[in-house]
Amino acid sequence: MNVGSREEWLASPARAAVLLGAAAIAWVVTAERMEGMDAGPGTHLGGLGWYLGIWVTMMAAMMLPSALPAALRLARAVPALSFFVGYLAVWTAYGLVAYALFRLVTSFDTGWLAWDEGGPYLAGVVLAAAGLYELAPLKQRFLARCRAPGGRSGLAYGVDCVGCCFGLMAALFALGVMSLLWMAVVAAVIFAEKVLPRGMRLAGVVGLTLIVLGIWVAVSPGSVPGLTEPSMGMEMGM
Repeated sequence: MNVGSREEWLASPARAAVLLGAAAIAWVVTAERMEGMDAGPGTHLGGLGWYLGIWVTMMAAMMLPSALPAALRLARAVPALSFFVGYLAVWTAYGLVAYALFRLVTSFDTGWLAWDEGGPYLAGVVLAAAGLYELAPLKQRFLARCRAPGGRSGLAYGVDCVGCCFGLMAALFALGVMSLLWMAVVAAVIFAEKVLPRGMRLAGVVGLTLIVLGIWVAVSPGSVPGLTEPSMGMEMGM
């Protein structure tokens, strides 16, 4: 074993421990801050400062475990801190775009999006669209790059990760972005697709599942396990 490989071998457990420890702490903080916040599809995102704080914590909880293999592979090429700062910066930018879209939609008179009007149909369409994206060649290309990160920076890897998980995160917003249950489900799917040996094939199964779920939510949202229905008359802020 040469010196370089020995240093990498010694560093890997420490990197893994720090990363998984940070993710665990982020899950605890997220659970505490989001307690009682789940209002189902179209959950209001609150003020920008509060939203950014909870969003970054959520991304650390959900995304860091699935980024661990890439971080360990890039250990000798990219400093750990710069990798994770760049990676989370990309996801923060995604969150800001989502927030801006939320504010834009809710700035209009969108009474037709109330849950007792067109809300379930919109949520169903978003879920079905997320499923179609899971089946698209573009998704497969991004997923392949996430599974074999090469020597790229945290920013570059983050862009690929956003491209890979774009549909899944849209599905989370459609199901309730403040739901710990759906957050955990989406995080588990992301980890499975990016890390498990048959993750590339899993994306197809996930895509079909999301399409079926979208139809289910549109037709009979009250029968979907784990789905919190917004109060009748409440507009969806998607």
